[in-house]
Amino acid sequence: FPVPGGGYIFPAYDLNHSYENCDVFVSMTKMKQHATAGVTLSMKNCFGATPISIYGEGAGEDEPNENPVGGRGPMHSGHKPPPKSAPQENDPSSPRSGGYRIPRIVADIVAARPVDLAIIDGIKTIAGGEGAWNRGVQPVSPGVIIAGTNCVSTDTVAMRVMGFDPMAKRGTPPFDVGGPGGGCDNSLELAEKLGVGSRDMNRIEIAGVPISEAVFNFSAHSRRSRRAG
Repeated sequence: FPVPGGGYIFPAYDLNHSYENCDVFVSMTKMKQHATAGVTLSMKNCFGATPISIYGEGAGEDEPNENPVGGRGPMHSGHKPPPKSAPQENDPSSPRSGGYRIPRIVADIVAARPVDLAIIDGIKTIAGGEGAWNRGVQPVSPGVIIAGTNCVSTDTVAMRVMGFDPMAKRGTPPFDVGGPGGGCDNSLELAEKLGVGSRDMNRIEIAGVPISEAVFNFSAHSRRSRRAG
């Protein structure tokens, strides 16, 4: 799956053929924050499309390993390239931090295989991170579902509902996470630059409940944010 314009991290990604053969590609995900990428919504959900047989710890040196073990650590840190059979990095000297790499890989993937329908479940979820391994996560019940036909625009609306600014830069909530170096980059901004969609609220048609009536401030419900101040 080639990335239009050549990609931020890889020029193309080896994904399952079903992503090409399907008539409609639906990304259905929970509305959450993320300790490395700031938020995990319909775009970040597609990070899981990368097979660990190729992009995981147990991938082979020359060919995919169809009995892999471990997670996608190499995608986060870049400490191990994918097999030689797969497209290699554009610039192996680029930053090796998850806060730099993950937002760019996410933008690459949704540009290479655009989402046809994005569905974000915010009925019951957690605030403060993506899982129980994150310090300070809290169960919350925003009571919303957000759906749209463009993943960038749908995630933009979801960020507004979460109480975040989709135009936020690295180092500004929710992109003030991601490890050393001042946080992570905004995957929505990166995907917008690749022409995937728009973060401009004036170009996004909102149907149903107005955003102002659906806002649920995730930062206010995070133990981490309360401890911090």
